Amino acid sequence: MTSLYAIADGKLRPAVRRALSKESMIEDWVAADPALLGLDALVIGRQVPTDHGKFIDLLAMDATGGLVIIELKKDRTPREIVAQVLDYASWVRTLTTPEIYERAEKYLGTRLVTAFRERFGEGIPERLNASHSMLIVASELDPASRRIVEYLSEEHGVAINTVFFNVFEADGREWLTTDFLLDQEAVEERSERKVRAPWSGYFFVNAGLGEHRSWTDMRRYGFVSAGGGEFYTKRLQQLSVGDEVFVYNKGNGYIGHGVVTSEAVPASEFMTADGPLFDQPLAEPRFKRAGEPAEQAEHAVGIEWRKTVEINQAKWFKGGFANQNIVCKLRDEATVDFLLAEFGVEKRA
Repeated sequence: MTSLYAIADGKLRPAVRRALSKESMIEDWVAADPALLGLDALVIGRQVPTDHGKFIDLLAMDATGGLVIIELKKDRTPREIVAQVLDYASWVRTLTTPEIYERAEKYLGTRLVTAFRERFGEGIPERLNASHSMLIVASELDPASRRIVEYLSEEHGVAINTVFFNVFEADGREWLTTDFLLDQEAVEERSERKVRAPWSGYFFVNAGLGEHRSWTDMRRYGFVSAGGGEFYTKRLQQLSVGDEVFVYNKGNGYIGHGVVTSEAVPASEFMTADGPLFDQPLAEPRFKRAGEPAEQAEHAVGIEWRKTVEINQAKWFKGGFANQNIVCKLRDEATVDFLLAEFGVEKRA
């Protein structure tokens, strides 16, 4: 159970959980920013009509071109909402790439290729809807429905999960928290096994370069990092000492290959060959996230670089694998073969 406390005058004041006055507010918030659900996605439809006379609350697209069905529980019984979202998925899987373009552009009011590039910083895949997933948004779910969702995901690899919204109030202020029923990373992994090739043994890592991160620092001091909240930093915990990684820069391509030398720790505790990372001269001082809450802190994983390139020399080919996740397993055979050749890596036995 999620609990929340306000700190006032050095004392803890428990916040009271309450219902949201208008559940439609959640749909508005998620439509404006899917990251509220931990999604790196582009909303391409709202109240989307299906061929069955029903309407999907929100339809989104991830960086791979996969579709995400987002459905609010509203006043339906828990069992009704589970059955409903499965029915929607049976229809969504039939959507062709041209149909998706038509529906998305009508909602967005602009070209889908433009909106996709603005959202993800890269070109849209040629084939859309190669996979789809489902998210049920609810304040609570009865035990039977929880068991159904768990069974579908854990036993059959169905990409389905539930996000719980909790509203708390204390001293006239309100807070909103979100929690997944199942670990979303595990849900994705199970569903991928059903539709994708076996794991190559290599990991994909998104460098996340930009305002807080510098490729110069990563190369010089031997690390990759993520920050901004547990949803992002916990992805780094997939990496163990000895794992081989290929590092990707969004919108450009692959920029490095290396081997993990130390597991994820707060960047303030990360040790370089010359001492603590934060004691070194950084090309991007904002990496320290000074003044931000502890839960937003940057975390780092040690990397022994085998080969790196400048950003403007990034390795890429049309149709190569890219993903919005911080870390995931590389499965695309064409991408793996390309990277092994470009970075001079001997293929694993």
